[in-house]
Amino acid sequence: QVQLVESGGGLVQAGGSLRLSCAASGSIFSIKVMGWYRQAPGKQRELVATITSDAASNYANSVKGRFTISIDNSKNTMYLQMNSLKVEDTAVYYCNAIAVAGSGPFNYWGQGTQVTVSS
Repeated sequence: QVQLVESGGGLVQAGGSLRLSCAASGSIFSIKVMGWYRQAPGKQRELVATITSDAASNYANSVKGRFTISIDNSKNTMYLQMNSLKVEDTAVYYCNAIAVAGSGPFNYWGQGTQVTVSS
């Protein structure tokens, strides 16, 4: 089992910055990929960025050059640094982890953190 807890969301003006954190606990040794997803009202959940256990990252086109995903292994925490925020970045942001163990893979989600960007 893997537990994920997000923090760092809030209200920010367009052009501002926020940093989201996702603290992982439990069977973290089994995690192969972690990522951030977001869901805006009335829309489907979409990929924002992912990072593998060997630090390879991938970004949605809409956030490339503005967002940076990273992991601090000493703290078992993943981050999403969001710069130059736009109103359209407003959404609930979810942390995700894919772990491989036994009969896996297993998909884990955090509870979500709200990011609101005002104009």
